[in-house]
Amino acid sequence: MKAFRLVSAMLVFVFLLTACGGAAAPTQAPAAAGAGALPDLGGKKIIVAVENAYPPFNYIDKATNQGAGWDYDAWQQICKLLNCVPVMTEAAWDGIFEATAAGQYDVVADGVTMTEERKLKVAFSTPYMHYGQVILVRADESRFTDSKSLAALTETVVASQLGTTNEAKAIEIVGETRVKSFDTFDAAVLALLSGDVDGVVLDQPVALGFMAMNKGKLKHLNELLTSEDLAFVFKQGSDLIAPVDAALAAMKASGDLDKIYQKWFVDFVPAQ
Repeated sequence: MKAFRLVSAMLVFVFLLTACGGAAAPTQAPAAAGAGALPDLGGKKIIVAVENAYPPFNYIDKATNQGAGWDYDAWQQICKLLNCVPVMTEAAWDGIFEATAAGQYDVVADGVTMTEERKLKVAFSTPYMHYGQVILVRADESRFTDSKSLAALTETVVASQLGTTNEAKAIEIVGETRVKSFDTFDAAVLALLSGDVDGVVLDQPVALGFMAMNKGKLKHLNELLTSEDLAFVFKQGSDLIAPVDAALAAMKASGDLDKIYQKWFVDFVPAQ
């Protein structure tokens, strides 16, 4: 079992060490200072793209058969502050940036890593989380303890999601021929649970989500592979970026952002 504690008003998560091992958990990135008066979007509908397969950011709640997660709550609060209506829209990861750049979605809220390459196609909000990638494995895995020892076992296979920074990191670790890429992380984790692959490279917040949804069956290795930022994605030049940045700053200042983090990254207990 993993445990967490709040260290400061900035909601810095610390992953407490247990018998399973642990690593520094994701921390909330600093928000822009001086939010000032918030814009009024006049009840505008905002099309928010999510996969509904990326817990605890977004997933389908088994108890209600409705979408739920950090993204849903964050955008409810953002639109409460900005006087808008979030329309949470399920979208496939493949092509999501191109679709956003073309105006199909107003924003992508799917735990997206900010990269210089992606900035050539789309724009980003202020980062809302700083995190690292990890390797998710079965709870009884004892053959390897880090990426180096995993790579040394040439029979091992690693999974990830197609077209992600996680897939690129998996290929870097074990080589392209030993990586199985799936359309969603749900499918990659199912392959891990069934024994078809030996590990899944993914973002630590999502690893924690899948661990919560498969209690006692999964763990992640005690190694952060990267240091990255998550942010919302917009069409370049979008007039929503400044209002959303202002809302994120206001949520940080009021403590509302902390409460949403607490709910989904500390207290998250999904329906089984």
